Amino acid sequence: MTKPTPDVDVLSPSDVKRLLFGALEDNAQLRAQIGLLLDEISRLKGLKGKPDIKPPAPKPSGMERSAEKAARKANRKRRRGPKKPTVPVEQRIIAVKDVPPRSRFKGYELFTIQDLVIQPRVLCYRRERWLTPDGRTVVAPLPTGVTDHFGPEIKRFILAQYHQGQTTVPRLVELLRTIGVDISERQVVRILTGGNDAFIAEAQEVLRAGLSQATWISADDTGARHQGKNGICTQIGNAAFTFFATTFSKSRVNFLGLLRAGHCDFALNDEAFDAMRQRGLADSVIAALTGHPARHFADTAAWEAHLDTLGIDKPGRRIITTEGALWGAVRAHGFLNGAVVLSDDAGQFNIGTHALCWVHAERLVHKLTVFSAEAIKAKELVRQLIWWFYADLKSYAAAPTTVCKAMMKARFDRIFRRQTGFEIIDSLLARLLANKDELLRVLDHPGIPLHTNGSENDIRCQVTRRKVSGTTRSDDGRDCRDTFLGLGKTCRKLGVSFWDYLGSRLGAAVAHAIPPLPDLVAARCRV
Repeated sequence: MTKPTPDVDVLSPSDVKRLLFGALEDNAQLRAQIGLLLDEISRLKGLKGKPDIKPPAPKPSGMERSAEKAARKANRKRRRGPKKPTVPVEQRIIAVKDVPPRSRFKGYELFTIQDLVIQPRVLCYRRERWLTPDGRTVVAPLPTGVTDHFGPEIKRFILAQYHQGQTTVPRLVELLRTIGVDISERQVVRILTGGNDAFIAEAQEVLRAGLSQATWISADDTGARHQGKNGICTQIGNAAFTFFATTFSKSRVNFLGLLRAGHCDFALNDEAFDAMRQRGLADSVIAALTGHPARHFADTAAWEAHLDTLGIDKPGRRIITTEGALWGAVRAHGFLNGAVVLSDDAGQFNIGTHALCWVHAERLVHKLTVFSAEAIKAKELVRQLIWWFYADLKSYAAAPTTVCKAMMKARFDRIFRRQTGFEIIDSLLARLLANKDELLRVLDHPGIPLHTNGSENDIRCQVTRRKVSGTTRSDDGRDCRDTFLGLGKTCRKLGVSFWDYLGSRLGAAVAHAIPPLPDLVAARCRV
């Protein structure tokens, strides 16, 4: 029995839109079914039928690339003229050698070039030395930035070439010696790994500024070799900053420990107990924790001793209580206050208010292996529906409304509750339906991205470094690699020259001093 046609004149605009979206989806499904029936009729009649020409399947990450390409094409402008140099221009006059008699001088024709001067420079400081009447020796101090026998300019060059240029130590040494610098491989390694505590501290402050001010962060990880062992490099960041840390663990405990941003404490507060309850910790264990007066623990040893005192010895319970206490410490320091954590559905990143990447969700459908023509068409129809929904989610994020929010939720249900008749597709749709809240987090937080492309772009430099250099041998080398790669990415996001940043911190000559990066990150996150 057919449903009665509703009276459009008495329906609200939201109901009309809901009917329209439902009709579009039903129309697409009917078209697919009609095509299958026509093909079956042709087969039964012995006809050849139309050729099966399939359009090229879009790549999963193409959801973003196609949108960005269209935006670039729309904003394309006419070609600019020659770019003016940003450094002072040196004037040189070139005279004409042979000028015919009675010629008239008509001024100058300008021709500007850019060049680079690279040459070694050796300075010998003659430091005055005085002997005071009381027997003390007073020596004139070295200039700012001079701490050893290599000046700030060569240190800046080495750090920029290694971390930003992704070169190797042997090639860097060969380049410096070719230029005329008398330096050994061991001295280059010392510059790369030693005396960089100020940079490491600033990277830690960048993380604290980002976690305390950001409305969202994204996280990802990749493999990293250290001391001949397989480790994990974790990325934390957003549009304003990037932070890297390499450890030997890929657990939620490890990720929560990194979110403490250098602090080593554990805290039992309301946020900690709420996290334990969400993870299903037994009420008896929570009662034992709340019944004890201790609420703050300085380090891991103190926390482990507290668990031993309470008799919490089962591994599963200790992990959940530790995760809760770490989350309590994160919140006690004012980090991630209402911020959304965006990830690719890796379990260790599922903390707090969590959101999922749509590109990774669509990729699951893209990778499904189906064989029959009917299953292929059903799969491609689902992908197309997801793409349309994704595009409308982006439009919603730009101009959110309450009516549109309710429509998007209903539309999500229609897409992922549909039954295609193929178990492999239907089970995947049911799996994605279970992640509805995390996939639709943008409806409540329109400012967050719909994908983790930023994290994957950030972590690519770590992958390149791993391919170029393999493993780090010392903890200082590991920390410096993570620090400088993270600071370089942060400078790029803030629109700051990494070369000028290194010069400002090392005492080299710069046109403009670079302010502390944590201040810039905090200001950018508050915008």
